[in-house]
Amino acid sequence: MTPEDHFLRTITRRHFFNDCAVGVGSLALSSLLGQAATRTPLAARQSMAVPRAKNVIYLFMAGGPSHLELFEYKPELTRYHGEKPPESLMKGKRFAFLKGDETLLGQKQTFSQHGKSGAWLSDLLPHHRKIVDEICFVRSMKTDVFNHGPAKIFSNTGSPQPGRPSMGSWVTYGLGSESENLPGFVVLQSGPRGPRAGGSLWSSGFLPSTYQGVPFRGQGDPILHLSNPPGVSQESQRDFVDTVGALNRRRLNAVGDEEIATRIAAYEMAYRMQMSAPELMDIGSESKATLDLYGAEPGKASFANNCLLARRLIERGSRFVQLYHTSWDQHGGSESLEEELPLRAKQVDQASAALVLDLKSRGLLQDTLVIWGGEFGRTPMGENRQTTGRDHHIDAYTMWLAGGGIKAGITHGQTDDFGFGSVKDPVHVHDLHATILHLLGIDHELLTYRFQGREFRLTDVHGRVVREILA
Repeated sequence: MTPEDHFLRTITRRHFFNDCAVGVGSLALSSLLGQAATRTPLAARQSMAVPRAKNVIYLFMAGGPSHLELFEYKPELTRYHGEKPPESLMKGKRFAFLKGDETLLGQKQTFSQHGKSGAWLSDLLPHHRKIVDEICFVRSMKTDVFNHGPAKIFSNTGSPQPGRPSMGSWVTYGLGSESENLPGFVVLQSGPRGPRAGGSLWSSGFLPSTYQGVPFRGQGDPILHLSNPPGVSQESQRDFVDTVGALNRRRLNAVGDEEIATRIAAYEMAYRMQMSAPELMDIGSESKATLDLYGAEPGKASFANNCLLARRLIERGSRFVQLYHTSWDQHGGSESLEEELPLRAKQVDQASAALVLDLKSRGLLQDTLVIWGGEFGRTPMGENRQTTGRDHHIDAYTMWLAGGGIKAGITHGQTDDFGFGSVKDPVHVHDLHATILHLLGIDHELLTYRFQGREFRLTDVHGRVVREILA
């Protein structure tokens, strides 16, 4: 029996006796995922059911993009500009900054319909016109939290408190990754600053740390100090990794701590990335037509470059790639709705559309689920600072999904005449999470992890699969 075989036998027995109260559901899940049969934490595992999607690219617009300036044409909102909203809408509502005496703020953008689906878009998203028949707009999103940090954590983990595993961590915990040379869960960032709540958004929480997101830089080495320092050859680096690995395996065999298995896997992954990462980051190897499609520039960090890197990552087997583009928080003043929002839209419009078109042209869209959206929407009422903007809003906002088993060219859900609340087919964040897992072949009620005496899952005790948007 090899040390690895002995470890598998030991850790399986240890988990059984320590966690024997987990119940039949979790034991069945463990069997389905084949966790006891795999020697590496991120080895690809079989889904519970036939998956519609194999990979996820999540384009997260951090700050809450305004559905009322981008996606929702509301002529009644403009008609009643400057008037108080109906009391029936405001009763019992709380906002982040509104005082209660604000008036409705009309739309200044020009909206028009596009594609066979007749989807409405504002003039801030001209490139989205090319993909309206490839995507599904969900115009009735709802969430629970109206402050940025907790709302982002909620959107990514299903809980507003830090410490829970992120969606990407749950997915790689359940399915592993098909890449042997790159992380299964990768995070790419762009914009003026990092997202509020930072690493909590891609943390593995109480799951083993091997499932946490790995932030890549947009240029150069994706991770600092990945390259060998001067004087260290690849052969000596291999000897070092082998020696440390052998010591770690001895310790792993003695105590059965899964974090040691994570450490072993991390050393091996870092070594393999020294070879694979430079090739991944070299987007200059792409054709000029592809670079022009995205608006990408080799050597320059940008959302466009990150979208192209996301495609290259899923081509190489990464399971979950999440892009954060920040500063969508247009309250007014320095965060101008009239100046900052058009700038943010311009930064992401072309590359977002290009990603969908490029994936489709390469035959990858059918296996890749693309998601676009933020942590909440914006209020129909104006917020008056130095200029007028919109406050955070949890009762209605728009996201879109494409590929990976999603119906193309449809709109799901509807809001009232002011874009204040969902009046048809509301979709909660928990429902979105349940649907994403379903498309990956995972039952959201069965993907659980026992921690501090109870079973946890991404959707907690909530969530339904939104079957109306499934192809």
